Amino acid sequence: MNNSENITTMSSTDAMSTGHWNISNSSVGLTTDVYSDSLCLSLNASNSSPRSALEAFSVHYAQVHGYVSVCVCLFGMLANTANIVVLTRKKMITSTNYILTWLAVADLFTMLDYFPFAIHFYILKDPMLPFPMTKGYGWVCFLMFHASFSIVCHTIAIWLTIELAIFRFIFIWFPTKGALYCSQEKAKRAVLGVILYTIIICIPNYMSNEITTYNCRVYREPVYSLEVRKHGAFAVINSVNYWTQALLIKLVPCIMLTLLTLLLITAMHRAYKRRAALKHQGKKDDTDKHHEHNRTTLMLLAVVVLFLITELPQGILTILSSSIDGFFESVYMPLGDLVDIVALCNNAINFVLYCGMSTQFRKTFFEIFCSCIPERRPGWRKLGVVRAEKNGCTPTTTNTSLSTTTTKL
Repeated sequence: MNNSENITTMSSTDAMSTGHWNISNSSVGLTTDVYSDSLCLSLNASNSSPRSALEAFSVHYAQVHGYVSVCVCLFGMLANTANIVVLTRKKMITSTNYILTWLAVADLFTMLDYFPFAIHFYILKDPMLPFPMTKGYGWVCFLMFHASFSIVCHTIAIWLTIELAIFRFIFIWFPTKGALYCSQEKAKRAVLGVILYTIIICIPNYMSNEITTYNCRVYREPVYSLEVRKHGAFAVINSVNYWTQALLIKLVPCIMLTLLTLLLITAMHRAYKRRAALKHQGKKDDTDKHHEHNRTTLMLLAVVVLFLITELPQGILTILSSSIDGFFESVYMPLGDLVDIVALCNNAINFVLYCGMSTQFRKTFFEIFCSCIPERRPGWRKLGVVRAEKNGCTPTTTNTSLSTTTTKL
């Protein structure tokens, strides 16, 4: 998530340069003594005075971001839980659904992590404190966990989507050997590889943050925040962390998703021509089978394209941030909340895609969660079609009524 990646950069650096801060080493990160009782108020004023239209938008949207995020997270947690329950049914187990299950798990954990973050740091935020400062030490510890855990979950989801696109491309491009190349055992190994890969590449991020304590006379109690470790060897770690996230979490996945989207479209077109040829030969069973495969591929393509729409702007912003001085602070950071809500919506939307585009998923979902609702009312049947039949020279009309008894008019 965008704010998780950049949360430590939104510290009180500007305020520290005013000369009101005395920084000294302590047992808990850094301890900062305040010489002016109105310093916290001036901090809040400096943070609420945007210098551009984009920053003004960021300030105003931040007032509703927490409420919107909580609503999206609530829906996303329920939707992804339903995804996991449906996709793990015995009749639903396939290599593709195995990857989709772990994608739902990653999205679910993202929502579970972001939900308390949005409540405390947006809805219940102290208006006198700049983001992400808090008066609770437990909450700043959670913030430190959130800054790493959310990135891990989001990165796993990105690479699982890439893995999903690769599996589906192989499956439809090699119709005779696709099932062998994309077996469930290979899917399990691929998912495990993605999880281990993500945990490893995020190691620099785990080491980049530290808790900072600010002693403010206005509150008569310490105030906590996160800072990026920049002293000594941590300057190198921080640089490695930036380029790791820029390349392996943003740029490379965006490039791969773009290429895989084009490959999937090409493969679908090839499969469509194969289906048309089978239909021309009168092979109805094979035609229906190819039609169902195309529907599944179209659904998975929608999942990949939505991820690409979500991630590509971040990749472009990352490139511009590394090449244009001041772009990160003036453009990337003010768009942080907007990028977050787009990513959250993407994490929650898959359930809607599955229900709308997969008959088997929809049927299984209703069997599990709507089993108490009868498919049809006892003693009644679906409305039939009025048909005209010729009996000799006298035409008669037969109607299949709503009752179980067929009556001739």
